[in-house]
Amino acid sequence: MSRIGKKPVGIPSGVTVEVKGSTVITKGPKGELKLALLPEVGVKIEGSSVVIERKNDERAGRARHGLTRQLIANMIEGVNTGYTKKLEIIGVGYKAQAKGKSVTLNLGFSHPIEFKAPEGVDIQQDPENKQILLITGIDKAKVGQTAADIRRYREPEPYKGKGIRYVGEFVPRKVGKAAVKGGTAA
Repeated sequence: MSRIGKKPVGIPSGVTVEVKGSTVITKGPKGELKLALLPEVGVKIEGSSVVIERKNDERAGRARHGLTRQLIANMIEGVNTGYTKKLEIIGVGYKAQAKGKSVTLNLGFSHPIEFKAPEGVDIQQDPENKQILLITGIDKAKVGQTAADIRRYREPEPYKGKGIRYVGEFVPRKVGKAAVKGGTAA
């Protein structure tokens, strides 16, 4: 039995979870999320927790048991508190300007990049530090994918560390070329 899959998921106050056919619907103070269940697993609501059961012991059922449990746990946390990813823009002349549902990035290219956020994801600048972008939403996968898409425009380079990185991310640095002492290079 899956160690993760057999753990029940607690439902906090203010959040409702219901199962309609093969769909799990989670509603909370931040919004509503839906998940289509895979045919190998079933979901039951017992008191103030959600229990995920697999229908057979085949390989696909075992593989998707823990996955389904974690997806439901992420949905419950998302509608209750939401998710946030922070991106830091480092480099001379690199900047971002968030306005509404889009952000304009100046990353050393000959043109600014206009990035539109997907539905359900908000992009804002940190009020204290304009070089940090806050990406928030209730769907963990969408928030993470949006952060990864923005980061992909200018990933941090290993020599000077310039680029877009997650706040707290370690970028391994390389030593640049060393000057040759006392003569010509062969």
